[in-house]
Amino acid sequence: MFTPEERSLLLAHARSSVRTTVLRTGETMPAHPGHQALETPAGAFTTLHDSTGMLRGCIGFVESRFRVWETVLRTAAEAAQEDPRFEPVTPAELAGLSYEISILSSLRRAAAQEVRAGLHGVLLSRGGRRGLLLPQVATEHGWDTERLLDACCEKAGLPLGSWRSEAKIEVFTAEVISE
Repeated sequence: MFTPEERSLLLAHARSSVRTTVLRTGETMPAHPGHQALETPAGAFTTLHDSTGMLRGCIGFVESRFRVWETVLRTAAEAAQEDPRFEPVTPAELAGLSYEISILSSLRRAAAQEVRAGLHGVLLSRGGRRGLLLPQVATEHGWDTERLLDACCEKAGLPLGSWRSEAKIEVFTAEVISE
């Protein structure tokens, strides 16, 4: 668990990273934010929403060799410019963006009956295809576990129900930090 100050720092890092990337200012963030909890390597996703609350970008690393604050810098910049579902964020959009950061626990293998919608994020894989959904997605959409697993299949480009056989299911939790 991150302290309120650490949460604020991570959000500030995400905002600064997006601003720097979009405006191409070349600014750099501090090499060490001064909080031990932020020095631990961790997977993270940064999600951007536009001024109407619609998804504007989301990129992350399930596992990261980077310190958590560095992971947030990278994922925020990539969410703004590299999400293939969206055009890059423009300078005019910066003021209207809201940020959500999900710091991930380690992955662990799980059987389908162990998955808890709203608690677990899921990484489902089969035959070189992978689909990942963060824990909060099931809650936002009111999904039960079966719908969550089917949505992971869809995201992976697999037939619905593929999670019932021959798919590898891994779960994780996330600490969600948002504005």
